[in-house]
Amino acid sequence: MKKQFTLGAALLMTTTAASASGIDRNLTNYGLLFETGNYAELSYANVSPSVSGTYGPTATALGGGATSTDVMSKDFETLSGSVKYDLTDKLALGLFSNQPFGANADYTNGFYTGLAAEWDSRGTSIVLKYKVTPNISVYGGARSIVSQATIDIPDQLIRVQYGLAAQQLGDAAAAAAAGGDLATAGALGQQAQQLGAIATTTPVGGLTYKATTDSDRQTSYIVGAAYERPEIALRVALTYESGYTHSFESVESFGGIDTDPMTTNIEMPDVYTLDFQSGVATDTLVFGSIRHATWSDWEVRPPVYGASIPASPVGSARVTGIDTDTTTYRIGVGRKFSDAISGFARVTYEPGNGDVLSRLSPTDGSIAYGFGGSYTNGAIKVTGGVEYITFGEGDDNENALLATNFSDNDAVAVGLSVGYRF
Repeated sequence: MKKQFTLGAALLMTTTAASASGIDRNLTNYGLLFETGNYAELSYANVSPSVSGTYGPTATALGGGATSTDVMSKDFETLSGSVKYDLTDKLALGLFSNQPFGANADYTNGFYTGLAAEWDSRGTSIVLKYKVTPNISVYGGARSIVSQATIDIPDQLIRVQYGLAAQQLGDAAAAAAAGGDLATAGALGQQAQQLGAIATTTPVGGLTYKATTDSDRQTSYIVGAAYERPEIALRVALTYESGYTHSFESVESFGGIDTDPMTTNIEMPDVYTLDFQSGVATDTLVFGSIRHATWSDWEVRPPVYGASIPASPVGSARVTGIDTDTTTYRIGVGRKFSDAISGFARVTYEPGNGDVLSRLSPTDGSIAYGFGGSYTNGAIKVTGGVEYITFGEGDDNENALLATNFSDNDAVAVGLSVGYRF
């Protein structure tokens, strides 16, 4: 049983950004560490997501009657490269470069027009693998990730948050007065008046918000272990990638007036991945993975925004965030048709969690179907694949009048990799 299916299956790792949780964009293929001999690979992917929502009655009215957000997700590309080099019979070095995280949202229709966000990253990893026995290997190393982000929130979204918060405080003041607590009622009423005044008297455009960060580089570590039975192409590997915290130097502005630079801390997730493969028949391989990421750690809460914007039924004092960790399951099969040609197919499932959706990443779970093939000619291998992803639906608010429903959304991803054995 040859291992050539492993790389074919791994190609679609470059397209998982359309289906993976959080802002995953391009996962690192540590399976390259188990290639026979020295090997280098360059991979490219293009992802075309189509994500849109239908406004609730209130948002439709506030947006001039527009019922749809139109497509708010932008196409993107990823490029990654990796090299595995045997230092000794037991010790191998792996170098990886990719774009691990990313986001690109832009609303152009209706009430959310002007809401946009972008996250760019570049990661570099260095990993050493040591073969303890013919069947057991351990590996570990470090990765360095540099990221940068921008966020734009239009005046109308922030204005309505102030107005609804004022109404909420007014209702609470009335309830306190009815209960005889006049001191609390007075304090709540005063706060309601202040927020209401901001919503009604601030000139149009004066509440428009923008935040821009400088690039920030952070380092985390990678550890893993694997068990192999080469005679049946069996391998089970467990990898841990530690989380880290970006400390972005960020400038925020309201109505075009910049604040002094301040630090915005954003915690990135821990990731646990169990990969497996096994021969099941002559020239046939089954492969898969289970990946768990602690995306509940991740939220974007710039300091001035967090201190200035009141919590309300249409949002909290954070720009965006994820409330639940996610687990992604993959299963596939590879088949060798000749010494030169092999093919593979896989299914990826990420269950939805039922949380209120983030407007900047408004999907809840996914199912993806991918297939492709490899052609080998001497030391060169070319692999291509395509993946179709359907996204789970949900609302971005618990209030039906305010909620925008995101449903019937999907994406198409295509990838190409070229490998060279040396």
